[in-house]
Amino acid sequence: MLRAGGADLTIAGGVREFGRATPAAIAVIDGDRRLTYAALDERSSRVANTLLAHGLTAGERVALLSGNRLEYPEIAAGIAKAGLVLVPVNPRLTAPETEFILRHSGARALIADQALSGAVPDKAAEHVVSLGGDALGPEYERLLAEAPATDPWIAVDERDPFCIAYTAGTTGDPKGVLVSHRSRCLTFYATALEWGLGPGRRTIAVAPMYHGAGFAFAYAAVYCGATVSMLRSFSPDGLLDQIDREGAQSVFLVPTHAQLIKASRGTVPRLPTLDTLYFNAAALPKVLKEWVFEAFPGAGIHELYGSTEAGVISNLRPPDARRKAGTVGHPWFATQVRIVGPGGHPVAPGEPGELYSRSPYLMNGYHDNPEATAACTTDDGFLTSGDIVVADDEGFLSIVDRVKDVIITGGVNVYPRDVEEALLTHGAVAEAAVVGEPDEQWGERVVAYLVCREQVEGGALETHLRSRLAGYKVPKRFRFVAALPRNAAGKVLKRELRSAP
Repeated sequence: MLRAGGADLTIAGGVREFGRATPAAIAVIDGDRRLTYAALDERSSRVANTLLAHGLTAGERVALLSGNRLEYPEIAAGIAKAGLVLVPVNPRLTAPETEFILRHSGARALIADQALSGAVPDKAAEHVVSLGGDALGPEYERLLAEAPATDPWIAVDERDPFCIAYTAGTTGDPKGVLVSHRSRCLTFYATALEWGLGPGRRTIAVAPMYHGAGFAFAYAAVYCGATVSMLRSFSPDGLLDQIDREGAQSVFLVPTHAQLIKASRGTVPRLPTLDTLYFNAAALPKVLKEWVFEAFPGAGIHELYGSTEAGVISNLRPPDARRKAGTVGHPWFATQVRIVGPGGHPVAPGEPGELYSRSPYLMNGYHDNPEATAACTTDDGFLTSGDIVVADDEGFLSIVDRVKDVIITGGVNVYPRDVEEALLTHGAVAEAAVVGEPDEQWGERVVAYLVCREQVEGGALETHLRSRLAGYKVPKRFRFVAALPRNAAGKVLKRELRSAP
């Protein structure tokens, strides 16, 4: 912990540093509201003192149920200043789902937007603070006005957890991922190096901040002295207008955002300030990526790969974006990877295997779940990704598929992503998800779920695929749906497709 000069590796460190260094600079924008670094530093101290006055002590958990708004960074910083642990809650959850997270995390306090009262269970927490009114408990602004503005300077070790992030994973129940201050702050610094975040730079919080990547790439701005503008709800026109109005230079998106912009507008107006777009959460399909190149000609395109548990693992940078399309780039700063086959031995370049990574960004473990932690970590500090990847001769990584998503039909492996990419080359197909379903003869059969721009017959799709794929990879069934089920990060929930009647 530093008391003067230099941001330490805790979530509050950057707020303290730029509250001193650039107090009049704008840290956060939310519509007509502006928050300077001086105000962010002071208000986060008031948040900390409010929580401490309620009797919370270092290491205890505080849940935050809110969408993207001006208060999100100050609450996160305030929780950190008090030595407490943030538990971000997805505002789209139901009350029973929220109750599970509150109970499992042991949260003693909940700060909740009263507009989301439907997601608040009857027995939410010992202390409930209400944002935007007093319907759920004492009103947030009143409590801040009554709290001291002095920084409490509670000692926090950089290795301590700053948050418990509950995965909205593609398999099983959510698990609480313990993310340390050090892990997240080093991600902020690497982000600043890669995309130039710092004083004078402007970005937009598009992805929800309760999600790991959404928080990391939005809060990185205030940790590094830049300006972040809150996007309260996504629409293609709303985002493009905000980029233009705020003069944003870098924006983090998931592929679903690009797909929605393409479907809604087709073309994108000139955005002279935008110089960097970075994508995460799911692979950019090749057809969509080519459209992104054309629609945003002034922006360098990055593709990131990672997870809540591992942080960022790799990055495909603009100079290689076309030459190495289909890959997710080289390992991220200070990240080691190894790719192993079924026997646990390293595989040669070009051979598929499961990816393991070791870096300073790895989680501390799963909260209250040592068995799950042990199952995904090795004795020498590597963490399994659950993904099958291939490295080429230059070390560029390509994601083949999830280990659990591989389809074994007649004893032969089918990687769903290969089939999905082929389906997306058909002009009628907007989105595709391929899964395996039980089959008495073959063990599993290949089934495609499709969102289409126009009506198309399964026979036409089969003909289209047979010129591109081996016969055993061609789906035995095509199911047409209005939308694919996705989690908050935009990843398709294939378990829901497999359980569909």
